[in-house]
Amino acid sequence: MTQLELITARDAHGPDPAPDLAAADLIIDSSSGGKDSQAALDETVRQADAAGVRDRIVVLHIDLGRTPRGHTVEWPGTLELARQQAEHYGLPFEVRRSAKWPSLLHRIRARGQFPNFFNRFCTAEMKRNVSRKFITEQVKALGITGRPARVVLVLGLRAEESRARAGKPAVEIDQRASSGRRTITLWHPVLRWSTAEVWQRIQESGVPYHWAYREGMSRLSCSLCPLAAAADLTCAARLRPGLAQEYADLEAEMGAPFRRELPMAEIIQRAGSAA
Repeated sequence: MTQLELITARDAHGPDPAPDLAAADLIIDSSSGGKDSQAALDETVRQADAAGVRDRIVVLHIDLGRTPRGHTVEWPGTLELARQQAEHYGLPFEVRRSAKWPSLLHRIRARGQFPNFFNRFCTAEMKRNVSRKFITEQVKALGITGRPARVVLVLGLRAEESRARAGKPAVEIDQRASSGRRTITLWHPVLRWSTAEVWQRIQESGVPYHWAYREGMSRLSCSLCPLAAAADLTCAARLRPGLAQEYADLEAEMGAPFRRELPMAEIIQRAGSAA
């Protein structure tokens, strides 16, 4: 009988390409403070060191703000942890927020609906647009003339997380964000990594990771993300009951469910049963 061996996505696809970091004028690592971002940052530093360009890296964290009742949309301690992770490698750390919306929840209320798979305005408006504005600032500060500035934007996306991410290349030009003044190369250094490989790298690095993982969360993201697994949502509602109730109250106010098949009121009920 032939014995089958389990292989990772990296084994199946072979090594993913990496951008030419030595040719980059600027390397921006987009850090959420989560495990995948943390592993991506470590891999970026390793490859930048091999190219002799660690000094071109800057770590960017986009803060999603505080709700009308004062809760952080992200997990408590996320911003501080992202800063600590950057400082571990001696890298500059920058924080940016939406100039228009005090928090993601303010944006949701104004829109009258929660984000969903087909309408991820949270990512587009609260993260991508803010990130592009930061890139514009950084490119201007470089003062490069005669050619577009070469910018590598590092994102900790992994193929295991969704079909859409599984179809992404490890390196691609962001045509929408690029212009005559800048060429933006998107790099997903841990795209084909398994969850086990991510945790192995974190353990090897010795860099602290977020406490929410020890409490049962499989992903970090926003504390309560409409696209998260039901188990993570139940865990999050148990750990952050005040924030969950604020989402439930907003759900009732707007007359729009947090998730069509799983309203926040039901998530809170599940969290109470699991406690």
